[in-house]
Amino acid sequence: MPWELKEHVGRHYAVLFHYALSDDAWAVELSEAKPASAESSDAAVTQLPGAAFLVTHVPDEDPNLQPTVRVWSPDERVVPYEVMLWYMEQVADQVERCRIAFEQGEPEAVE
Repeated sequence: MPWELKEHVGRHYAVLFHYALSDDAWAVELSEAKPASAESSDAAVTQLPGAAFLVTHVPDEDPNLQPTVRVWSPDERVVPYEVMLWYMEQVADQVERCRIAFEQGEPEAVE
């Protein structure tokens, strides 16, 4: 599962991409990143995705279905504007990849 990291004002955020079989959609998750453990197999990785608090499902089998954003946070969260813009750019890119792949008849090739 690939992910992207962003630092903003000393905090680290992660966007994780994976396929959600139960939803027949790509999931794009936003979380606050957490430090990688000392036992990590990749010494270059210093931050890992944490528990998601925003999840966008991007359908890849029906272009008429719209992406949906779900909030998964039991606690109040403050998401900086720049981080939210970055996240939504990641979502928009995934939507575009899914739609292009659907038009080309390759819905599984959108990772």
